[in-house]
Amino acid sequence: MKPFLLGDAVRAIGGRYFGDDDALDRAITSVTSDSRTAGPGALFVAFKGSRVDGHDFMSGCVERGAAACVCEREPAEGERPAIQVDSSLRAIGALAAWHRGRFDIPVIGITGSVGKTTTKEMISAVLSQRYETHRTEKNFNNELGVPWTLLRLDEGHQVSVVEMGISDFGEMRRLTAMVRPTIAVFSVIGDAHLEFLGDRAGVLRAKSEMFEGMDATGLAVLNGDDPLLADCRPNMRRVLYGRGANCDVRAEDVKNLGEDGISLTICHSGGAFAARIPAFGGHMIYAALAAAAVGLELGLTEEEIARGIAAYHTVGDRARVLHAGGLTVVSDCYNANPNSCRAALDSLAALRGRRVCVLGDMLELGPQTARLHSDVGAYAAALGIEKIIACGPLSRHIAEGAKASGGDAAYFSDRDALLEALPELIRSGDSVLVKASRGMAFEKVVEKLTNMRR
Repeated sequence: MKPFLLGDAVRAIGGRYFGDDDALDRAITSVTSDSRTAGPGALFVAFKGSRVDGHDFMSGCVERGAAACVCEREPAEGERPAIQVDSSLRAIGALAAWHRGRFDIPVIGITGSVGKTTTKEMISAVLSQRYETHRTEKNFNNELGVPWTLLRLDEGHQVSVVEMGISDFGEMRRLTAMVRPTIAVFSVIGDAHLEFLGDRAGVLRAKSEMFEGMDATGLAVLNGDDPLLADCRPNMRRVLYGRGANCDVRAEDVKNLGEDGISLTICHSGGAFAARIPAFGGHMIYAALAAAAVGLELGLTEEEIARGIAAYHTVGDRARVLHAGGLTVVSDCYNANPNSCRAALDSLAALRGRRVCVLGDMLELGPQTARLHSDVGAYAAALGIEKIIACGPLSRHIAEGAKASGGDAAYFSDRDALLEALPELIRSGDSVLVKASRGMAFEKVVEKLTNMRR
């Protein structure tokens, strides 16, 4: 983190300062909400959680040399210097917005219903071929995660790639005020967070709040194969990417290599070049094209872009391919919505052996929940997936949709029943996709599959 003074923090955050004026010249070299890391030079931000109240650790942080605390109540003598605020969350956002303003570098803001983290990692891999690249860690993409991301910006960074996730109206507006992206990248407008956003038009409207906080000289990089995004006309220059003829950065000669990834030719106004994506799943094409579009905008050569795409690494449980006990297991259980499930099923259909999908509940879909689950089951059956296993209260509709479309489907109301039955359902040589919303904790299903003995 690029250091600043406590006085800078007081002015950026506002609130009420408690402490000696001399302390305002203290250097802040880190910002944390974890008291265990609040040593010399740290600004400790106290949050009141459901189980732990950070305010209880303020005095200990000061004793260990923390430069100051941010808190929501008046600090005691042993907890000073401190800045008292109405909301620690808003305070950290204000500080992050101020810190972002210290950097005159390209900032890429990434949003969409599907593929944000994959796109973020792909763009980072490409830009890292030329620039010192700062990026969101893991999926710290909400109103708490984005400030921590921005506060890691340091003097050496030449470009920043920030993932921006929302679930309701107004959130993107607040995130954009912190991030101030110079380039906006949109992946897909899909059926996610419909409980709050209503429909896809609502999803687009909520995510398009990003454009309101961008300068007219900015750039929108949009998925041209998504009808809503293809029709989106922000008040700035735009570049479309995809496989359609309408796209400025386009994929041709695509070859699905199964577990070995994808080869393709990337075409743009200045020419065309070959690239190889070292990751499973047809959806990776869009991440690569978005990265190519951003790379071209920021002056990278075709060779640098191709090298960056080849350097991509899968993140966590996002289409991670595992081999164990004669099985090929695709662990994709970080999150799920109808769009990402269909994309994962498309990729499964290209694998060898008997194809099996283990699908769990997709959350926050609102009134359309039953139909959207049923449609996923019908889609799996139409693809010819040989065995469709559904688990969870909502996933009953997946099994019903699959059976109504002629698929071989099994249903389990809870995960424990599924785990017990798995050895009888799975055969050696199967390719198995495991996908569900994060709240279903389907990593336990992946663990069971990779440890089964036949």
